[in-house]
Amino acid sequence: MLASGGYVAVAGGQPEFSGALLGGCAAALATMFGTLPVLLSWQPSQRAHDAMLGFGAGVMLAACAFSLIIPALEAAGSQGTSSWAASGIVAAGLVAGAFALLIIDRMLPHEHFIKGVEGSRSRQLKRVWLFVIAIALHNVPEGLAIGVAFAGAGTHAASALALGISIQDIPEGLVVALAMRGVGYGRGVAVGVASFTGLIEPLMAMFGVVVVGLSATLLPWGLAGAAGAMLFVISHEIIPESHRQGHESWATGGLIIGFVLMMLLDTAL
Repeated sequence: MLASGGYVAVAGGQPEFSGALLGGCAAALATMFGTLPVLLSWQPSQRAHDAMLGFGAGVMLAACAFSLIIPALEAAGSQGTSSWAASGIVAAGLVAGAFALLIIDRMLPHEHFIKGVEGSRSRQLKRVWLFVIAIALHNVPEGLAIGVAFAGAGTHAASALALGISIQDIPEGLVVALAMRGVGYGRGVAVGVASFTGLIEPLMAMFGVVVVGLSATLLPWGLAGAAGAMLFVISHEIIPESHRQGHESWATGGLIIGFVLMMLLDTAL
């Protein structure tokens, strides 16, 4: 599906589709890259793991602000609305995106990033697979954000967003593979499942381009909705999990470094 979509996009001269596909595939490859320590039988310390999660949260926060929310305000303003109306559209889109993720979070059973495995073998397996669902679930708004950004935020901002999300995906691939290894799966299976969760992103990126392409008026809503969904993931999943093991200072330091790095990528380069 991805190869066919990429061929059609490139052959048809549609840069937004080809950009979204490449950005989504970069994020998927970053997820796969994060599994390399498992292949090499290396396991990072809990402190390093929490710092990486914090770093990813910082990258995503900056991406929301500079690659999604600001372009959404500009897109709404370019449609002839007043500054108050543009801000209202973006605010409503943010709330709608976050609320949509909240509903999905409540409807689909899943496990959070870092909780001790306990109980019988069958219970352990269930918890790990629910955890895999959680990772796959929150890759959905990331993929949509990439697609929506390439559809209207500009190539530079969209590329910076895709880069930021890709950086954030590296520790995700690692924690999925480690969770699979923790309950006895082989390295090949662990890496394969972790890589599979990343393939959701290019698919959703293409979908995001299609949705925004239906009408120009959907662009600010799409950008703001993607930002709201990502903010929900950051606050509901990543930050709490990075603080769960008592390494708050390291996680916060990682967040600040990630935010500053993404800000520089998006504004100075």
